[in-house]
Amino acid sequence: QAAAAAVVAAEASFEQLSAEYQRFKDLKEQGFISSWDLERRGAALKSARAQLDQVRAQAQVQRNQAGYATLVASASGVITAVEAEPGAVVGAGTPVLRLALDGPRDVVFSVPEDGAAALRALAGKPDTISVRLWGAQTVQLATLREVAASADPMTRTFQAKADLGKASVQLGQTATVSIALPRSNGVIKLPLTAIVRDQDRAAVWLVDKSSMKVRRVPVTIAGADGNDVVVASGLTPGQDVVIAGVHVLTPEQRVKFHAAPAASASR
Repeated sequence: QAAAAAVVAAEASFEQLSAEYQRFKDLKEQGFISSWDLERRGAALKSARAQLDQVRAQAQVQRNQAGYATLVASASGVITAVEAEPGAVVGAGTPVLRLALDGPRDVVFSVPEDGAAALRALAGKPDTISVRLWGAQTVQLATLREVAASADPMTRTFQAKADLGKASVQLGQTATVSIALPRSNGVIKLPLTAIVRDQDRAAVWLVDKSSMKVRRVPVTIAGADGNDVVVASGLTPGQDVVIAGVHVLTPEQRVKFHAAPAASASR
């Protein structure tokens, strides 16, 4: 209301000065006043015009701010959470309600960092994800809709959403998500403790059985699987790799295989 009143006052001032300027312009043409008097009235008219534009812009800002007090749903749906108490003062952009929109159902799940790239390759391909709802025996097919661009700072996982279409599911229902990724042949897994750094490259210590000496071999890491790493290249099946104490080894150092202690007989 104050902003609207300021606009009315600025419009009245501008109209008054505009009428005065026109009268002084007529007087100047008749020779009753000097050019300086007319220029002074013209400057006052320009100032009034600028002030009117300013208060109109401020009034528009206030109307925008007032519009934030009205929450309008983008589509029909169900309110799933109320995050502000009655009487609370909230700032612009603060979430107040959470709305689950009607329409296609999404299943939301998280994937680890090493699986995000492979999952993105399935985006938009129909029926590439299998979903089994909690308590159900049947499996429903879904289509990957999106994968988050950045990982969650706490869990370091990427959130993904798959479209279940018009499947009959309940809001908030849990589900088991299965994704069939292309299989890779000849994959080698090693414990994380076996990896060392060699000039910003991953490497492992190989044991030569004939001499029982170790040598450092660079490897390429394809990803992680729990406490193991997946080696894409650099090793062949059957090689002996040191998995403990790798940080204290030196090239050509002699080692011996660890013999596990025999289990004590139970009584």
